[in-house]
Parts: sequence; structure tokens; C-alpha cells
Amino acid sequence: MAVSSGNDGSGVAAAPFRVLGPLEVSGELGAVSVAPGRQEIVLGALVLELNRVVETTRLVDVIWAHDPPKTARAQVQICISRLRKALSNGGIDATIETRAGGYILRAPADATDVGTFRRLVTEAHALARDGMKMPAVDALRSALSLWRGRCLAGVPSEVLAGTAAQWDESRLEAVETCMRLLLELGRHEHLIGELMQLVADHPLRERLRGHLMVALYRSGRQAEALDAYHQGRAMLTEELGLDPGRELRDLAQAILTDDADLAPVEPAEPAGQRSPVATPLSEAVQESGADPDPAVTPRQLPADIGDLVADDTIVSAVCDAVTEGQEKGQLNVVLVLGRPGVGKSTLARHVAHRLTTEYPDGQLYCDLRGPGGQPVAPAQALGRFLRALGVPGQAIPDALDERAEMYRSLLAGRRILVLLDDAVSESQVMPLLPGTGSSGVLVTSRCRLTALPGTRRFDLEPLRPEQAMQLLGRIIGEHRVESEREAARVVIRLVGGLPLALRIIGARLAARPHWSLTSMRHRLENEHRRLDELAHGELSIRASLSLSYDGLTAADRRLLCLLSLAEGTEIPSWLGAALTGDRTPHPADLLEPLIDRRLLDITAMDQGGGFRCGLSQIVRMFVHERLPAEIPEAERAGAVRRMVGGWMALAEAAHKELHGGAYTLVAGRGGRWHPPEDHVQRCLRDPLGWLESEQTNLLNAVELAARSGLDELCWELATTLVTLFEARGHPELWERTHQIALTAVQEAGNERGRAAVLGSLGTLHLFRGEHEAARPYLSTALEIFERLGELSGQALCLRDLARIERHHGEDDRALALYESAERNFVRAQDVIGRAYVLGEMAHITMRRADFVRTRSYLDEALGICRSAGFDRGQALALRRLGHMLMYQQRYESAERTLLEVLAMVGASGDLVGEGYVLHDLGRVNAHLRRVEQAVRYYSRSARIRERILDHSGAAAVRADIVAILGRAMTPVG
Repeated sequence: MAVSSGNDGSGVAAAPFRVLGPLEVSGELGAVSVAPGRQEIVLGALVLELNRVVETTRLVDVIWAHDPPKTARAQVQICISRLRKALSNGGIDATIETRAGGYILRAPADATDVGTFRRLVTEAHALARDGMKMPAVDALRSALSLWRGRCLAGVPSEVLAGTAAQWDESRLEAVETCMRLLLELGRHEHLIGELMQLVADHPLRERLRGHLMVALYRSGRQAEALDAYHQGRAMLTEELGLDPGRELRDLAQAILTDDADLAPVEPAEPAGQRSPVATPLSEAVQESGADPDPAVTPRQLPADIGDLVADDTIVSAVCDAVTEGQEKGQLNVVLVLGRPGVGKSTLARHVAHRLTTEYPDGQLYCDLRGPGGQPVAPAQALGRFLRALGVPGQAIPDALDERAEMYRSLLAGRRILVLLDDAVSESQVMPLLPGTGSSGVLVTSRCRLTALPGTRRFDLEPLRPEQAMQLLGRIIGEHRVESEREAARVVIRLVGGLPLALRIIGARLAARPHWSLTSMRHRLENEHRRLDELAHGELSIRASLSLSYDGLTAADRRLLCLLSLAEGTEIPSWLGAALTGDRTPHPADLLEPLIDRRLLDITAMDQGGGFRCGLSQIVRMFVHERLPAEIPEAERAGAVRRMVGGWMALAEAAHKELHGGAYTLVAGRGGRWHPPEDHVQRCLRDPLGWLESEQTNLLNAVELAARSGLDELCWELATTLVTLFEARGHPELWERTHQIALTAVQEAGNERGRAAVLGSLGTLHLFRGEHEAARPYLSTALEIFERLGELSGQALCLRDLARIERHHGEDDRALALYESAERNFVRAQDVIGRAYVLGEMAHITMRRADFVRTRSYLDEALGICRSAGFDRGQALALRRLGHMLMYQQRYESAERTLLEVLAMVGASGDLVGEGYVLHDLGRVNAHLRRVEQAVRYYSRSARIRERILDHSGAAAVRADIVAILGRAMTPVG
């Protein structure tokens, strides 16, 4: 890709991103290579929307206009990843950030040539309005010098070509404006050659042909001017069957009659003067003889709200976006989005009132939801608008398309702001759009309305705590809020900062001065009555949510109700399919309608590459009310069973990935629901990290299983999560989940589950160093497992009972128990369980200085773990080898081995293992008399062990620190 640097010769510095021609990118290190095809298309789309979110669906559309593959989203993510790398390597001052539903290219405003072009054209128009025509021409010439060909020439995208064509049109408009200004400055003789070339390149542009005719006429070449007209007329007739427009015909007539108005005299041009624009009416109006009153200026806006609290930057951005289209003469639609009650309408009305001076010809307003929540038909809205514009009722046509034509004709050339509140669909809005860019359009909706062309979208979020405090203060008085700030904070949290809810609360408190914020807090804390409390007069959260809920399909209502059964704060994309029992390969698609209507919010991207959703407390309570009416109890039970089964399947897959198989587990018989395989594989790229990231959802699943009578799944999931609890040091979660599971299996009379949970609780006590407390749990579990003939369970209990004996120095009894455990692991075909036991037996033989047997045990354990791909087992065996080397006083070799182990546990995120190995390295360095290095290792170990609540282990490490520092300070001799 050829790239220039510095500036373009016009004094305008070359932008890093250039799309006014073939796509080019350059940075501090020179040209940046962007792969042709998909990457070029994605970057082009992001550059054209610099500092604005481009939705993933939009990127899919610009790459594959008609039939995107199933992997389209994944391929877009790959393109984004590669573009990020290319920009970073090229030293570009820009980043591509992930946003809910899409991506945004963050860079300075002057980072694109299209942004510089827009700025220079805007400056030129402002200069021309102030009578400074030559500086305006200079600005336009600088803007036009940025162009190197057609916008995004060579980028293979049909959809993007449409957007690029708009910029090509803007270029020609700038050329026409520049020519007009130069003619007004009397430069006609110097323009003839340039205009001839422009007309040859664009023979159907009547305005350019008109400028050529004027330049020829003023240069004394009247016949050539008329010939230029006749050539254009012949071409239009031959190619299109049309005559030239009225403006060009009138100009030809003026040249033919030597009209004095064509004399090259520069007219005075007061600032702000606008040429009158003809606005022809439709034939229906003309035939009726009832023309609209041209003096009618509609003022339909509802009253502005004086206590509005909003982010000033958002308000300013929306205002700027609405007026942006005027300068370019292009229709600009601005869409304000948000969940029910977030304040879309309030903000839009405020913006509309701020812009009344920008739109002096009037403001039109329609609530498109209508009375009772029924959508207003476009024809009905147009009838209201036409009457407001002065059209008598008998002159308004019946047909929708005729009404739309009349409406567009009346708005042509007039500066009118159209506010469409609470739009339901694109088909409702499209007929209400003006035909020219002189008017502005502001729309609010709960849906994204992605099919609306040329739309700028602004997503409103609930108020931040301090903004919410400010709103409450404006409604009930700042002194009441200040006197009960903590209660106010709780109230705000309970309603999620939703402005409508806060207005209702404020109205109720204002009407009852004797009520306190604390009393309102207590009322709202009752979840069963919270929605009842959020109603006052005609304001109601329940009514607001009902509009969105009732507009859903039956399937989407059912899914939303089922999602309320998921108790986590975040919902992974596969969960909707599990709840409904849908086996679609793309389960995230089920959630899209709820996201579009802002009943679900995208909160993050998960480790598997899919999005995560949030269900606000208010929405959750609302749909939970409707759950019994929407879904029978048996279906709800099935949904819970599939959801818990899905978590179980994923946790089990993570355990297998970490251990090389279903080893060191007592297998249960709970039903599984398997998410799509591609999602599972993405999660398993970092299984321990996935378990940690989903910790809250997994814990909730254990509790939900217990409450729902799913005792088998409850104990299976709890014991499987020991993989996470042990590696990341969460003994409190280990105990909490197992006590819940123990209660569930005891109530259900599930002996197998009871033994599994008791055995795991015994392991927990050993993890905490509470050896004698572990014995009764393990003994009881072993007795049940022996009665049931459960080999894996017996082996695990025998292994842990051996650890107790080893701790008490009863090595012979420990070895006997370990040998029994090994036999059971072999019979159960649990190779990893056997590897654990071999490592423990090596510890005993090492203490007996039987290093040959020790090495034999460790080599066999290490081989097993490597074959299974069990990294943690390899680390354990290598750590034992390091201990053996320390026993042999081979400290340098021990240090090398332990450093290898430290790298392994660090890479896997095994905090428990890291704490132990750091302690070992401290001891090695103490033996080598490296006091400072030993203290550093000890200190790191102590911090980790405190973090994982291993207080006895941390105390042992600190004792070693005291000991080594004491020896270091003891004088010699």
C-alpha cells in the first residue's frame, strides 16, 4: 500500500487514516500494511465513523452484503484483532475499543482526511456567510486537495460503497460551492478551463454546467455559453428522456436576452441571508385549491423539564449530531436509545427546546406509542403533521405515500425539527422523514432501529449515584437528601439509578413531607412490593415496562421470564438456549430481540468470545411476577434442570481439561445439558480462568440446585468446583457449597452424594491443616463408599486418611493406606489419582533417605501426568523432586527445579501452589545463605497465603523470616 507522509502540499498535514481515495494508513514508522479484503472493509467502516460505535451487525453487513457465513462474527473479531496489531506496530495514535454490540476507533478528530475535509468545508461555509469569500475559497481548495480519487476506491464492499458515494457527492458539492464563490469574486475568465473539465467529467451535473455557462457569458462568449446549454440538453434528452431543470432553463433564457442580473458585479451578502427555496406542493393540494398557510410555524414540543439531570457532554453531542446534517445538506437522523424509564423522552425534549433557534421554521412532535401503548400508524402521524403545517383537512390525501410526498414537499428548504418519541419500528419512522437535510430529525426508541439509514445512535445509561442524588435533591429538596445521604444511596441502588423510578420516589416524598428517605428505603427493600411502591399518579415503572414486554413475541416473553430464574448478575450467551431447550448452534441469537428492546443489557464479552448480558433488578422483578402466568411449573422445573445441567457440563469439561480426564472425582448421575461445542472449546482455552470468571454463577447454580430438589446435580457441581477452590485458595467457598450440598443430599436420602460431600469436606480440613478434624468425615465417607462398592470414592478417602497418618509420623500405617488407595485407583482406571498417591509415597521414602525408590515413584508420577496433560500434577511431582534434592543438600539443583515449578504454577494461576513453591525457594536460598533473596521469596509466599486465608501457613513463613534474619544478625566468633 503506497503511503505519503508529512503533508499533501496544500499546507494541510496528512492524516494517519486516509479514505478520500484508496484506503491508506501511515504512522510514525511509515506505511501500515492492511490486508486487502475484509480487513480493509472493516477499517474503512471504522474510519468513516471515527469515535462512534460501529455495530458488529453493521460490520457483518459491509463485508457480506447478502449471505454472511455462520462464522461472520468470529471473522469480524479476527479482523479487529489483526487491525489492532497492525495499528500498534505502526505507531498509530489510535485504538480499536470493544463496546456493547460493536467496536469504536478512538483517535484524535484530525486523524482522518474525511474529518479534516468536513472541518474545512464547515469553516468555508461560515466564512462565506460572513462575506469572507476568498478565505472561504482557500478553505474549500484545501479541503478538495485531500482527495486522491473516489472515496475508498478499490475497497470491495457494496454496502460501504453507498456510504462512500455520499462523500463523493459532498466533494462535488464543495466543488460547486467553490466555483460559485469564485464567480462571485469575478474570477470567471480563470475558471473556464477548469469548469470545462468538470462538466466533461460530470456531464449530468446541471449546477456545474450552469457555472460554466455563466463564466463563458461573463467572458464575452455568449454563443459558447448557449452551446454548452444545448449540449447538456441534448445529452439529457438522449440518455434520460428529460429536459434540463428550471434553474438551467432560466439561466439559458437570461443569457439569450442579456439579462442585467448576469453582469459580473459582486452583490452584497449580509450574514445569515438565505436564498428563497421553492417548495412545490403535491398535485392533490394544488387541485384542491386549499394551499397551506405559508405563515404557519408549528410549535408542537411538550414542555421542557426544569429539573433534568443529564451528562452535559451527552446533551451537547446529541445537539451537535442533530444539526450536523444542515451544513452538508444531507438528512441526519439522531436516535436516542435506552431501556424503559431511563429518560430518553426527557432528554430528547430538552435537546429539542435547546435547538429551537437552529430550527426557526418550527418543531413537529409525535408520541409514536400513542394512548394505551398502541403504535401510532404513520398515516395518522402524517395527518397530524400536515394539519400543523397549515394544510386544511379536506386537502390531506388518504393514501400514505401521497401524505408522505406532501409532507416532504412542505418541509423542503425549511428548517424544521421533527421529534418522533418512542418509535416502535423502522417502518413507522421511514414515512415521517423529511426529504432534505435542511430539517433535523430526533427519534427516541427502546429498539435499535438498525434499518434506518444515516442514523447516529446514542445509548442512555441509568444515572450515576451523584447524578441520582442531584435529581432527588431537585425534586424533594437538597436538605432532605443531605440529611439522609446513606438512605438515599440505598434507595438509588435499589432502583438501579433509573430516572423514572427516582422521579416516582421523589414525587411520593414531595407529596408526603413527613415521610423520610429511610422509610422509603424500607418500603423498597421488600422485593415483593417494590414495583407497587414505584407508582405515583400516572407514573408507573410497571406500566413503562409493560409497553416493552407486551410488544414481545410469545417466545421472547417466555425466554425473558425464564431468564429471571438465573440469579447471577451476568448471563452468558448460551443460557437462553438451555432455559428454553433450544439446540440452535447460535444460542446468542435468541437473546438479540431482548437486547434490541433494551430489556437485557450487554455487560461484557466472556472468555468464550460471546457477549454477557445483565438483567436489571427492576426488570427481573417485573418478569418474575409474570413467570407463573407465562410458564407452567413443570416447564419451569425443566428449565432449571437444564440450566444447572449446563453449568455442570461446563465445570466438568474444565476439570477434565485440567486433569486430562474425569480423574479424582466421584462420578454422579445428574443430567447434563451441553452448550454448543464451539463455545465449550473457547472456554477450555483457559479452564481455570473460566472457572474463576464464572465463580458467582457457579455458586448460584449450586444453591439453585439445592432449592429445586436437584440433589444429585448439587453435590456433583459442588465437588467438581473443588478444582477451582483448591487451586485458587477459596476454602470459605469450598465449605459454603459443601454445606449446602450436604443438606440437600441428606434431605433426599442420597447416600452416594453424602459420602462424596463428606469425603470432600475431609479434604478441605486437610487443606486447612486441620488433620484430626478431617478424620471423622473421611471415615464416615469411606464406610459408605465401601458399602456401595464405589472404588474412586474409597481411593480418595484412603489417600486422605494416609495423609493424616503421615502428618502424625506414622509412616508405616500411611504407606499401607497409600498402597490400598493406589490399588483402588488402578481398579477405577484413575491414573491421575494414582499419580497423586505415588507423589505422597515418595514423600515418605524421601524422609527415610530411600532416594532410589523416591526417584522411581516421582518419575512414574511425572510420566503419568505428562501423558495426561495434567500440568498441576507435573508441578506437584517436580516440587517433590525439588524436596528430594534439598534432602540431598543439592541446593543449586533444587533451586533450578523449583524455579521451573514456579513458572508452571504462575502460568496456570495456581495460587496455592505458588505460595508453597515460594516458601520452598526461600528455604533453598536460606541454605545457600542468600539472606536478602530468601526474605523476598518468604515475603511473597506470606502475602499469597494470607490472601488465600491460609493463616497457619503464613505464620510458618513469617517464623522462617524471623529465624533467617536472626541468624544474619548474630555476630560471628
